[in-house]
Amino acid sequence: MIGHLTRTLLSGITLAAMLGIATVPTQAATLHMAWSQDATGLDPHKQTAFSSLRLLELIYEPLVRVDASLRIIPAIATSWEFSKDGKELTFKLDPKAKFQDGAAITSADVKASFERILDEKTGAAARANFLSIAGIDTPDAATIVFHLSQPDVPILTAMSDVNAAIVPASEIKAGSIGTKALGSGPFKLDKWDPNAKEVLSANKGWAGGATGVDGIEISVLPDEAAILAAMRTKQIDFALLNDPLVATLVPKEASLQLNRVPVLAYHVLQLNPSRKPMTELKVRQAISCAIDRQEVLDTASLGEGKVTGPLTIPALATDPSQLFCYKRDVEKAKKLMAEAGFADGFSATVIGATGEPPTAAAEAQVIQSQLAEIGVKLDIKMMELNVYVDAWLKGDFDMAIALNGGRADPYTMYNRYWTKAGNLQKVANYIDDTLDSQMQQGRAETDPAKRKAIFAAFEKHLAEVSPWIWLYTSYSYTAQQKNIAGFVPTPTGTLFSLSKVTIQQ
Repeated sequence: MIGHLTRTLLSGITLAAMLGIATVPTQAATLHMAWSQDATGLDPHKQTAFSSLRLLELIYEPLVRVDASLRIIPAIATSWEFSKDGKELTFKLDPKAKFQDGAAITSADVKASFERILDEKTGAAARANFLSIAGIDTPDAATIVFHLSQPDVPILTAMSDVNAAIVPASEIKAGSIGTKALGSGPFKLDKWDPNAKEVLSANKGWAGGATGVDGIEISVLPDEAAILAAMRTKQIDFALLNDPLVATLVPKEASLQLNRVPVLAYHVLQLNPSRKPMTELKVRQAISCAIDRQEVLDTASLGEGKVTGPLTIPALATDPSQLFCYKRDVEKAKKLMAEAGFADGFSATVIGATGEPPTAAAEAQVIQSQLAEIGVKLDIKMMELNVYVDAWLKGDFDMAIALNGGRADPYTMYNRYWTKAGNLQKVANYIDDTLDSQMQQGRAETDPAKRKAIFAAFEKHLAEVSPWIWLYTSYSYTAQQKNIAGFVPTPTGTLFSLSKVTIQQ
């Protein structure tokens, strides 16, 4: 593989042409960055692809955000308070907060943003996180009060996501959200050439203070080996890497630094329980028993990660060895297939996105080989990311290889899939009374020990009914020149700390 990577590395002159920059030392004021997957859209309320979220979180801001320790910290809001009964949540907005056109952010913008998220017609990715909002009051321009139908412990965590970004009420009224990017974050989007380049400039009016660089120029290079080559020749200062085959080469470069942190996102084989024969519990359980998760991890991701159950938050996760069929058992899988009436197996198609994650094709191939042992004939169909996302959102697949985002709270992480009102139920294609009840209990419970017990039961049940087959968690990788300072990697994978990155001379 290293030989293959070496053969694919491009010359410095060719790379300079691809990157659209001159072969002269970069200016300290501009951070030259690269990634392999571009954003698929600009609407912060609708986007689900990691590549989109990483861009939009530099442009837009939510009311609050989470830090590297997963603690809630201020963003547009400077303070917040729950009422004693937990049914009112009041925020005070930062008086310095402005949109990038200079307009002050007011409570009217916050109200309009959440009304847009809650409107089913919007198709907002995080809508299910906010269904407890029964009403929104704006006592003054700097105060916003959310009236909740019930105590909702994880709503603050949900509000920290860029899918809950605050956008101008005027832009909502004009219908321009998604056609242009007007946020309040540290950078403004000056230019977007899809699948080629983004040009960002510092938002001089950002309430968070001065950024460390005057701008960021992002080049989209689908071949991560080419990104590494560009870093070797110092044409790229900072890169987001997804492929462990490339990331593990970075420490061998004396001039480069690899940032590697475990993340909450999870690799998963999503079954579609609305399609036969995945409608049968024993077929889904057979698939779970037939898969060797550690082999998938070792083969597709060089062992860079660990096998996981549904919950990836360290403080709440169950030891996977305690979950249903996490030790591979082919004989049990065959027995379950026979009991379900599929002793001779069946045929199905698994979809994956080319390049996101880069391990998708390898994961599919390992799973294809493993399931063949129980008679499942799996056809692999790789798609361009935007095509895959469309199919995924429609639930138009037999099985899907996915890398899904994690969150700091299990309710925020999973209610859109595993509740009856979840706005991504079409993606999950499975729900039962137990899952829905456990999620609602966990949402309202304030005692940490009781919450942990509720979600442990939720995780155990989800693994047993096997609508999806959770595989492993991996790492977030970024690479940088050693003269780049100030970047803080986090378990959420956010690149927000690029707002304070500096280039040392």
